[in-house]
Amino acid sequence: MKGLFKSKPRTPAEIVRLTRDLLVQFDMNSIRESKRDEKMVELSKHIRDLKCILYGNSEAEPVAEACMQLTQEFFKENTFRLLVNSLPKLNLEARKDATQIVANLQRQQVHSRLIASDYLERNKDLMDILITGYENTDMALHYGSMLRECIRHQVVAKYVLESELLKKFFGFIQLPNFDIAADAAATFKFFAEYNSKLLESSNYITRRQAVKLLGDMLLDRSNAATMTKYVSSRDNLRILMNLLRESSKTIQIEAFHVFKLFAANQNKPADIVNILVANKSKLLRLLGDLKTDKEDEQFDADKAQVMQEIASLELKELVA
Repeated sequence: MKGLFKSKPRTPAEIVRLTRDLLVQFDMNSIRESKRDEKMVELSKHIRDLKCILYGNSEAEPVAEACMQLTQEFFKENTFRLLVNSLPKLNLEARKDATQIVANLQRQQVHSRLIASDYLERNKDLMDILITGYENTDMALHYGSMLRECIRHQVVAKYVLESELLKKFFGFIQLPNFDIAADAAATFKFFAEYNSKLLESSNYITRRQAVKLLGDMLLDRSNAATMTKYVSSRDNLRILMNLLRESSKTIQIEAFHVFKLFAANQNKPADIVNILVANKSKLLRLLGDLKTDKEDEQFDADKAQVMQEIASLELKELVA
């Protein structure tokens, strides 16, 4: 008789709500010790069910309507935040499933809108949690994977790139744990993102803030290895030379503080040298006209040294 009364399958929204209820209980530590293992098994099952709805399984492909219902319910309340906060309490398989769920939800559209982007715009502080997650050896790869998916949204990428926490990546990339350091480097993708989205932005304020932050980071002694890598790129040099030609004196001055690192590099690649030589007369004329509003002896000394360095350069043969 029991088989005649099978329970009705739960809807995607119901599974999200059950997941959220359990996450709240774990977040508030309101579960009795004797029930924790049982509740964790239940939570892990719900998380696995959510992943199956979004990704499908060996028997069925994901259904668009079910994915939309799940996505709407997931971002209706703070399920995302609860999942991020509770990740360290989950077992390994549940963490993997949760990481995949977060990745998938960044691409799910509801009525042609990426509502994950809207949610994260209102909850940018979650990115701070994901970034600092690299400091936890057990959680770094999970949080890193989540972060990479979230920064696909332009509003999130801009927040991360302008955040003080961005500087932490220079440390993460040099961690002795190879897996975590490699993951941090994959997330950072600093130069391509920075150049395309900020330094070459059509927005003046964005360009000005971006070049100032870049200078602050590259001039920090602790970032010497990263600075050396940056000034070895002809694409980066091209962008900085264009910024030196800006009509805004503020951007020109900030760009100079980065450009001088290219000139000061005693191990310039041949293509960097040749670009500087090819543009020698233009650069010397431009730098000669570049002046600060107030007397600045350090700036004048740096500028004189850069001009002398460029004036002395000769073409180098490119090694095949």
